[in-house]
Amino acid sequence: MRKIGKSLSEQESFHIKEDVYKELVRKLEHERKRTHKGGGDKALQKMKDKGKMPARERIARLIDKGTNFFELNTFAAHGMYEEYGGAPGSGTIFGIGKIHGRDCVVVANDSTVKAGAWFPITCKKNLRAQEIAIENRLPVIYLVDSAGVFLPLQDDIFPDKEHFGRIFRNNAKMSAMGIPQIAAIMGPCVAGGAYLPIMSDEALIVKGEGSVFLAGAHLVKAAIGEITDNDTLGGAVVQSNISGVTDYIMENDEECIDQVRSLIEKFGAQPKAGFSRETPKLPAFPEKEIYGILPGDAIKQYDTYELIARIVDGSEIDEYKAGYGKSLITAYARIDGWAVGIVANQRAVVKSEKGEMQVGGVIYSDSADKASRFIMNCNQKKIPLLFLQDVTGFMVGTKAEHGGIIKDGAKMVNAVANSVVPKITIIVGNSYGAGNYAMCGKAYDPRFIFAYPAAKISVMGGSQAANVLMDIKTKQFEKAGKVLDEETKLKMYDEIRDSYESKSSPLYAAARLWVDEVIDPAKTREYISRSIEAVNNNPFFEEFKLGVIQV
Repeated sequence: MRKIGKSLSEQESFHIKEDVYKELVRKLEHERKRTHKGGGDKALQKMKDKGKMPARERIARLIDKGTNFFELNTFAAHGMYEEYGGAPGSGTIFGIGKIHGRDCVVVANDSTVKAGAWFPITCKKNLRAQEIAIENRLPVIYLVDSAGVFLPLQDDIFPDKEHFGRIFRNNAKMSAMGIPQIAAIMGPCVAGGAYLPIMSDEALIVKGEGSVFLAGAHLVKAAIGEITDNDTLGGAVVQSNISGVTDYIMENDEECIDQVRSLIEKFGAQPKAGFSRETPKLPAFPEKEIYGILPGDAIKQYDTYELIARIVDGSEIDEYKAGYGKSLITAYARIDGWAVGIVANQRAVVKSEKGEMQVGGVIYSDSADKASRFIMNCNQKKIPLLFLQDVTGFMVGTKAEHGGIIKDGAKMVNAVANSVVPKITIIVGNSYGAGNYAMCGKAYDPRFIFAYPAAKISVMGGSQAANVLMDIKTKQFEKAGKVLDEETKLKMYDEIRDSYESKSSPLYAAARLWVDEVIDPAKTREYISRSIEAVNNNPFFEEFKLGVIQV
């Protein structure tokens, strides 16, 4: 084990970077606060005037006092559905909270956003919540208060495999797996949405506010001519005492939430995965110094060892193959006491043992080979993997191709894809092309995936993409016997680059659930530790096997 890192806070460049990154974090937290307001202050007050608790207050009462709610997918639907007035958080809040000391996934409809209606991304967010519950064997609490599917977009949420029906399928599968599900019906629960709480193991319903039916009073009249009202049709008393659909009648939100807590308090203990944890130690350097290490411009370089030194306990690592494949750092360490295996892109230019200069953020053949072996070691030793992504891709060119870069890259991708220990990914900076895959992007099933505020996620950088597309357009014009003047070329280049840059931003990715959360770098240890604590709840492991690889 060796100490890494050095003091950087006296350097002028440190403070310049720090100011830039603090501004990025300030903007991020402004967006977070705005999203937390859901449908806005008026909608929140209207809900309170009806005697109902807003969704965030319900969650605060549900989880143990003095604990934090580990919220995920906060920025779902950010910047989307603007033609319908927007859908902050996609009208749903979800995350992991402790209830009587037990980790539980909590999913709450925010009825201040379009009456809690389900947009396509709302469905995707709920499926992600269920996926996390399944992967980590966590009980699920649904706080239901929704008007059902957002009808103008029904074709994007109703019939496909990963659409609305998949949620009820997952309800059934989770129940068969022994994962408890409790639904608290605290508002309307309409049509297909009625199946979610009723396919849960137990359902509570609040008198006067909660209701469950396949068709509301207006639709019943239109369909069969019967005149009724929603409470008579499917209110708390009807569904609990007459139909037997729900299990507990609650007088109000507060009593309902307290009853949910009482039910969870009686759950039996479950085995753990048994990942190694010792008494935590703080890094030798303040975590907030990460602001002064990372450049606001993703093109610029920095020493990744300095980033790691502000994340790991004691700023100490056991580095694997330190002198080989230097464009990737592979090391064992502890974070908040938890043992982890770190695979990180080195963003500084390094010199290989052969005397060749290796560009920062690029994966070379020797680095891919090293990472493949390290991932296999972590699987053998039952150590969770942490990927710190700042990658511009694999090395290209004649020399790289002759050296078998595709073969070595495929070997790394194979190891990442078949890894059975939990994987956690943080996109620190760039996440381009096949580098995203090799460093455990969303397609490779990280249990949790986060991004820093300066992250960039796309096939390639905006400038590179603009150059490639401009070359193509120029040739197309030349074939047609036309010539583009320099002013037109520059305008087209800027439009392409700006479009690419906007679609590679972390908030764009978070809106579409490509990442679970955009996080403040100064809270990196907290997010990693909380993630490992969650994954430690699943004791079941498949046997680690590799497919056919070219060695």
